[in-house]
Amino acid sequence: MFGKKLPTIQDINLPPEATAAEKQKALETRLETERELLLAEQAYRAGAASVIDLLSPSVFQVSPDHLMVGGKIARTIFVTTYPRYVDVGWFEPIIDFSATMDIAMYFYPMDAKIILKQLRNKVGVLEAQLAGDSEKGAPRDPQTQTALQDIEQLRDDLTQGLEHFFHFGLYITMYADTLKDLNTLTEKIESIIGSKMVYTRRAYWQSEQGFNSTLPLANDELAVGFNMQTSPCASSFPFVSSELSSDSGILYGINRHNNSLILFDRFSLQNANSAVFATSGAGKSYAVKLEVLRSMMMGTDVMVIDPEREYQYLSEAVGGTYVNISLNSDSKINPFDLPKPTDEETRSADIIRSAVITVKGLLRIMLGTLTHAEDSILDRALLETYAKRDITPDTDLTKDGIQFPIMSDLQEVLANMVGGEELARKLDKYTNGTFAGLLNYPTNVDVENQLVVFSVRDLEDELRPMAIYTIINYIWNKVRSKLKKRMLIIDEAWWLMMHEDSAKFIFALVKRCRKYYLGITTITQDVNDFLTSPYGQSILNNCALQLLMKQAPAAIDLVAKTFRLTQGEKYLLLESGVGEGIFFAGAKHAAIKIVASYTEDQIITSDPRQILEIEQAKKEFEESMGTEQ
Repeated sequence: MFGKKLPTIQDINLPPEATAAEKQKALETRLETERELLLAEQAYRAGAASVIDLLSPSVFQVSPDHLMVGGKIARTIFVTTYPRYVDVGWFEPIIDFSATMDIAMYFYPMDAKIILKQLRNKVGVLEAQLAGDSEKGAPRDPQTQTALQDIEQLRDDLTQGLEHFFHFGLYITMYADTLKDLNTLTEKIESIIGSKMVYTRRAYWQSEQGFNSTLPLANDELAVGFNMQTSPCASSFPFVSSELSSDSGILYGINRHNNSLILFDRFSLQNANSAVFATSGAGKSYAVKLEVLRSMMMGTDVMVIDPEREYQYLSEAVGGTYVNISLNSDSKINPFDLPKPTDEETRSADIIRSAVITVKGLLRIMLGTLTHAEDSILDRALLETYAKRDITPDTDLTKDGIQFPIMSDLQEVLANMVGGEELARKLDKYTNGTFAGLLNYPTNVDVENQLVVFSVRDLEDELRPMAIYTIINYIWNKVRSKLKKRMLIIDEAWWLMMHEDSAKFIFALVKRCRKYYLGITTITQDVNDFLTSPYGQSILNNCALQLLMKQAPAAIDLVAKTFRLTQGEKYLLLESGVGEGIFFAGAKHAAIKIVASYTEDQIITSDPRQILEIEQAKKEFEESMGTEQ
């Protein structure tokens, strides 16, 4: 209605025969109606609040060095000068300061050609000054020489694209209830920034412009900045990544946030267990083998369960023991072996009882689900099987020469027990049938080495869970017999998660291994199978270290929920390259890049092409040595 033209007599639609008085009366009626509408609209607008009305402060008073906004007093300061060197995260104390502040950073990219031209001119001036001082015999000016070196370094970085140049503005607006409080707060902030050799000024006679510059409008009305390259600009950024460095331990990789070293000792945490999750080809075995190699340098004994013969070359390179477990292999492990007591308080009865429970878990994997009656029969049969070899609760297990029973002994006992005949028939294929070469022989392997690798590659898929279960039980017996700093690597741990008894067994080890100075590492590429297992989440909760590498889209949601990842961390895992991921140590975590030296890479690589090249080079070397001889 505002600014609208008022109607005239010509605007009134009346019949041609209407008199002048009728036209005048119609016009007055129309004007009265328009006047009423105008008054109504004015009344509506007077009572309606716009967005500007809601956002605008009730008071806005501008003074030379501060201004009043509503009930608050505000002042803006800006950075004018930086030192030659600034630490990464120097601005973090201001971010963490407990006060109401608005902070604005403005980055204006500058053309490298213009900067290089100006730097070239500056270099000419400085070199002329140094040459003039030298001719006059004046003493050397360290400040001029340092400035020349800095400019030359900056020119090289700009030319190579390692750095970019910016005009950088940093403004801080502080708020307080009174002018006295504002002065106190300003002095504290200036003192903190000044301690970093960074100098600021107050926005005198520009208090309004300073306030507007720190509003979320990206409107730089102060236009006060400092010329600097990328690195010092980044040092001012308020978000600082987690540091994962300690005084002892091994190098796990490079922190991708700030290129610092991730040095850690897994045995310094509440437990030394670790979990590694990644898709096939993401570099999980590479990372674990690198940890194994570096841990051995620190005196740690390592035992590995290798399902794909990935650790054989590593074992040969460091002089380790490589044990191949298969039906036709000469290496055998007896599931009925017992550990030697570690102290006088450990009773033989407790050891035998624990062994019976463990062997029953293996038999459930071998025979399938057991009824309560069959479980009771097996329990009694196992005790009689040990007694058959004179192993009873009164036996002194510390003596050498004790012969442990084998699977055939258990079958014989079952065959002579009422109700055990069916179980004995089921065991026949493991004692006399196709699978007789796996679990029916006394143990003959030697694990007295710093690195021992158990390979199960040549076993059928049906037998792998049984073999891995038996190997882990054998290792556990050795660990309990002698206290020593050790690591156990279980590759493709999802094999054990397929069966409740083996998953329960691993969970028990993970919970108890800390007392025996053992750290267990579980590696898997089937994240869903592992984490959806009833014991998978519990095993993960008892791992102080976790390494997440590239994940499949189908598993990323479960991984993100389990590890409470942010949206950015989810994308990082989806797009990570080989050897990249997120490293968790206790409550801290950081993005990691696994880096190995050339020699380490040659030892631990799993790339088939690289392995063929190494074998070819080795073959050519041996042939050349034979020719020379």
